[in-house]
Amino acid sequence: MSNTYLNYISDEHLLNCIENLYNSYERAKANISKSKFYKNKIDTIKLTFDSKFNDLDEETLIKTEINRQIDKSINNSIGTFHEEILGGVNGYEIGKLSGFDIKAIDDTLFADIKNKHNTMNSSSSESLFQKLATYADNYKKAKCYWVQILAKGSFCEKWFGEINGKEYSHSRVYKISGDKFYELITGNEKALFELYSVLPKVISDFLQTKDAKKGNKDSALKEITESANESKRSILNEITFENYSYYLGFDKLE
Repeated sequence: MSNTYLNYISDEHLLNCIENLYNSYERAKANISKSKFYKNKIDTIKLTFDSKFNDLDEETLIKTEINRQIDKSINNSIGTFHEEILGGVNGYEIGKLSGFDIKAIDDTLFADIKNKHNTMNSSSSESLFQKLATYADNYKKAKCYWVQILAKGSFCEKWFGEINGKEYSHSRVYKISGDKFYELITGNEKALFELYSVLPKVISDFLQTKDAKKGNKDSALKEITESANESKRSILNEITFENYSYYLGFDKLE
């Protein structure tokens, strides 16, 4: 087992985590057909402003919007990537839909990992606190953590406060930033920084193992361009027509 990239997980494990995330990107791109692209209605008034104020041609404009939709589906996969990385550290394992994201094999730690600090509303926060408190009550030696990979500061502190009008606190329930949690799991205070630093190389090394041809592409732009050519509309007018032809006057778009 080699550790040429990071000293706290094997190269094989790191490359497997990269491959899992790569596959998530490929699935997300492949899933963006025209019908999927139109699913939540496209704000073509905003796209018009984007085009003019950001000096974007129509093709770049649509590619940007497609990438925005792909990005929404990828965010959860980034959180999973961190779970998988830390689950490969000796003494820890991932939850695999067990109610926690990562735990110590000896049951002294349970954690729920969120990629960003602001991904939960008050109801989600209340539910998460109650879940972590239950683990702490059931496992008397366990410390339980709400992990914020991208937090507004560097911290590890007791999680207490008022949620939905109720006061919550527990002696072994914490909230912790990504850098501090990586340090806690690995014993290396720069573990997250070292992961960040090595990613360009390990991603490049991984991509060299893939075919020169890129994987599945989204079909949305191709489909929209073809229908725009048939109707002799601009791409933006074609999107507007296909989304809002039932609005007064919009059925006359040329």
